[in-house]
Amino acid sequence: MTSNRTRMNPRNVARKALQGFPRRVAHAPARPRVVITTPRAARADRARSVRLLTLTLPLVGINIWGASYYLSSLAARARHPLHPLLRPSGTIGQSAGIAAFAIFVFLWLYPARKKFKRLAFTGSVGKWLDVHVASALMLPLLLAVHAAWRSDGVIGLGLVAMLVVIASGVVGRYLYTRIPRAKSGVELTRDEVASTRAELLCRLSETTGIAAPTLESTLTADAERESRGLLASVAAMLRNDLTRHRRRHELRQKWTALSTGDGHTLAGRALDEAVALADREMALDQQVRMLEATHRVFKFWHVAHRPFAITALVAVLIHVAVVVSLGATWFW
Repeated sequence: MTSNRTRMNPRNVARKALQGFPRRVAHAPARPRVVITTPRAARADRARSVRLLTLTLPLVGINIWGASYYLSSLAARARHPLHPLLRPSGTIGQSAGIAAFAIFVFLWLYPARKKFKRLAFTGSVGKWLDVHVASALMLPLLLAVHAAWRSDGVIGLGLVAMLVVIASGVVGRYLYTRIPRAKSGVELTRDEVASTRAELLCRLSETTGIAAPTLESTLTADAERESRGLLASVAAMLRNDLTRHRRRHELRQKWTALSTGDGHTLAGRALDEAVALADREMALDQQVRMLEATHRVFKFWHVAHRPFAITALVAVLIHVAVVVSLGATWFW
């Protein structure tokens, strides 16, 4: 009878995990490093969220503080004590506009980073995208403060276009994460995904003491299949995420205090790591099944996103040129 030590040998586990994948995967050359969500990575995500919230709270505070001004009519605003500060050309209002313009210009550096490989020294495309999205999420409040919650003429068109760009950018970020990528942001091939999944199953088997084939059959159940239409594909992606979230919670409950076969129980950091590895494996399985549909939706998104971004850029540049030429500023 095979002992626990022999059964848990990493080589045996890896050999079992590779069953069902193309043979050439087992001898594949070095592949890009894949991002695997771990408790440490989750803490880093929370830290980024806290930083974004910290930057956003002052803007929320300004909007609450100036609510009486923003809710007043145009005639009443001229006599309001906050008018010198909160009007579009006021100290706070125009400062918010300058910050919004700087962020908007910064957002156009991300397409340049994607296009020119020689800019790789500035960071990976994935990190650039994270900063790109986080910066864009601050724009609506900055624009609201700058416009004093009113927008007319060309800048009104630019404001609407920019809000559409921001909303579509959030959708684009979601679609971007649905495509399997290495840590550098490079899209993985199907062979690389298969090899990565084998590695994940091997690590998960070592952590939980459960055989890799059993884990594979458990984690790949109830996955969505390829969808044809754009809306059907997006709906399938959302169902995948909801299903994965539910099953991650079920696995955490099931694996709590699970015996790993070596006399230890699965708890604490080991449990967190096991759940994170299982979540990544389920995500890769779902992404591969929906890969073609995701690419179709992503191409359609690019067609819709770019014209609105260009419209917003033109409107903002016209607005800034008019304001500067008229001298409608508080600093000169």
